Amino acid sequence: MKNNIRLTGTGGQGLILAGIILAEAALLEGKNAIQSQSYGPEARGGASKAEVIIADEKIYYPKVLASDYLLAMSEKAYEKYSGGMKQDSVLIIDTTFVKATAHPKAKKIYAIPITELAIKATGRELTANICALGIISALGVVGEEPLRKAILKRIPKGSEELNMKAFEAGKAAVEK
Repeated sequence: MKNNIRLTGTGGQGLILAGIILAEAALLEGKNAIQSQSYGPEARGGASKAEVIIADEKIYYPKVLASDYLLAMSEKAYEKYSGGMKQDSVLIIDTTFVKATAHPKAKKIYAIPITELAIKATGRELTANICALGIISALGVVGEEPLRKAILKRIPKGSEELNMKAFEAGKAAVEK
């Protein structure tokens, strides 16, 4: 089994960190994983993406050619990267910033106000990336415990409780 995941949004939303955390969680599960990233011409404010490939078998090419999962946390990123989805893929939209609610290639769409949920849960917009990881966990892309361990390893010390609240808010949004 192989999952191609593309996390997209605006520079500064923490999606590169989210990609690193997601790949690390997959490694903790004993899977193969590779993570890559790219920024728009202006790192903060431009479209950015992190790509993660998680597989049981060897990974021979380090880039996502077409995504099985697309997380879109900004309108600009949605417009730029949604064309690269596989047929019957999963689309996760942050309705705080993205207007789209449908896509012809998406088998399943999760239209969730991710940033609003993060702010409500933690009071901080900066935790939206961890809230998004909670959603990805609830979808079964990686196990919950390896993802929690990877989050706690990578976030700033002293922010553990805040980030776990964001993670739980994301999981709860899918489980409803």
